[in-house]
Amino acid sequence: MFEKIFKLKDNNTSVRTEIVAGLTTFMTMAYIIALNPNLLTGFGAEGKELWNGVFLATCIASAIGMFVMAFVANKPFAMAPGMGLNSFFAVVVANIVSITGMTYVASFQAALCIILIEGVVFLILSVLNVREKIVEAIPLGVRLGIAPAIGLMLMNIGLGSNAGVYNSEGNCFYVMRDFFGALTPSLAKSNMADGYNPMVLTVATMFIGLFVIIILAQKGVKAAVILGMLISSVVYWAGEAIFFKINPFEGLKTASWLPPFGDMASTTLFKFNFSGLLDVGVFTVVTLIITFCIIDMFDTIGTLVGTASRAGMLDEEGKMPKMKEALLADAVGTVAGSMTGTSTVTTFVESASGVEAGGRTGLTALTTGIIFLACIFIAPVAAIIPPAATSAALIYVGVLMITGLKNIDFSDIAQVVPVAIMLLAMPVSGSIGHAIGLGLISYTVIKVFTGKAKEVSILTYVISLIFLVKFFLVV
Repeated sequence: MFEKIFKLKDNNTSVRTEIVAGLTTFMTMAYIIALNPNLLTGFGAEGKELWNGVFLATCIASAIGMFVMAFVANKPFAMAPGMGLNSFFAVVVANIVSITGMTYVASFQAALCIILIEGVVFLILSVLNVREKIVEAIPLGVRLGIAPAIGLMLMNIGLGSNAGVYNSEGNCFYVMRDFFGALTPSLAKSNMADGYNPMVLTVATMFIGLFVIIILAQKGVKAAVILGMLISSVVYWAGEAIFFKINPFEGLKTASWLPPFGDMASTTLFKFNFSGLLDVGVFTVVTLIITFCIIDMFDTIGTLVGTASRAGMLDEEGKMPKMKEALLADAVGTVAGSMTGTSTVTTFVESASGVEAGGRTGLTALTTGIIFLACIFIAPVAAIIPPAATSAALIYVGVLMITGLKNIDFSDIAQVVPVAIMLLAMPVSGSIGHAIGLGLISYTVIKVFTGKAKEVSILTYVISLIFLVKFFLVV
């Protein structure tokens, strides 16, 4: 059966190899199952019901995308809510709260409308073979600089707000600002009061997890990220038990092990708040949709081509067979994510680990998708993973994304300036969209005023104009 569906012999692989590859891919990206709901709900601060809804949506939408990848494209690529895109989504939700005064859940449901529209647009563009042409029209330097800039943003989140610690008065403290940023340890301890000791445990846990991940990855361990998170979690739980007399597993005694579908139905499942989205403003909404589309396109196509190249899946012209079908899987996953309650679903770069383990067909993606579905029964376990452990994963992923700077032509000022601006603007502003807008505007200005206006595509002019309107005319 598997041979007929996935053509294993034609791809020089076997059922065993494909299943092992699928397991390998899962272990390298399993962190997203807990990390995604943590990021989108402020680590549960916005309510247990919403956290449960996003948790289930993460597992279900990822699985749907991978099943399409398996049966339609027959490629070994895994999918899940994209890193960076989920952080951007959380920022968008917070901005909607600020602009409209709606609750976080209502704003979350408004933001899901953006993801739905993005997914539908991608479905149409994928069917019409337009997505590749759009990507080619965007300046190379801006394309190459987005991933490194997102990497810096992820590191900023991991070293900052993601590992935030609260004291008894409700004040939140951050690693780089309040711990390492203090002039002296005594000053930090004085300012943070009873939040200082938890911060020490958080910092220690974070760096233990980070270096465990790095060391294991250097030794070729496929599950480096998940093992690093596990080890750092154990360190944090032990610290809580020894120093603070807290039993981190107390909640498991009364937890429900049935999938919390009721919470999902009440918060995220088909909960589109279009009226709330319109309160944000038409220009802002259009800009956000374009931004999500651009980021997702770069992320997906870059991952597909890069991973396929390492696996020898590209033809003589450097093109991947069934690229259209693979992009279609990405679009279907995004639509499924909007309907179930999560941010943009995209192809994961960790798919490379499964490819390196021998995965060559959709059976690898199918295996990973089935395991994701099985994870809907472990919500209570995922919920007790400490923020410090996920911070370690965030920082590591951020470091990997920064390596994309090696592809920048530093002799070309028209590439360097946009990239430099994005590298600074993204972590400081916390907005991926604004950083890309600044990068596109700077690229366009440099080209126009150096007599190279014809080198700028019409689409780049249009997007730059939209961002200019957003920055200066939209209140």
